[in-house]
Amino acid sequence: MLSVRKTIASLYVDRFTRQWIVRDGEGKLWILPNEDENPWDQRQPFYPTEETELEPVPGHYKHMLGLPA
Repeated sequence: MLSVRKTIASLYVDRFTRQWIVRDGEGKLWILPNEDENPWDQRQPFYPTEETELEPVPGHYKHMLGLPA
């Protein structure tokens, strides 16, 4: 039997603002604060602009930001 693994969150960095950005399993974008101990709990909606350049970040950074695996 095949099992399908659904990505819960994808991690990016916005090159323009230098902020962590997360795309959740529903496709919504969130900005994570840089100074909080658990940024996922303090996330805010992110709305890309023309200057937005999202660069994918390797998944092993998720644990340090408190993101769902």
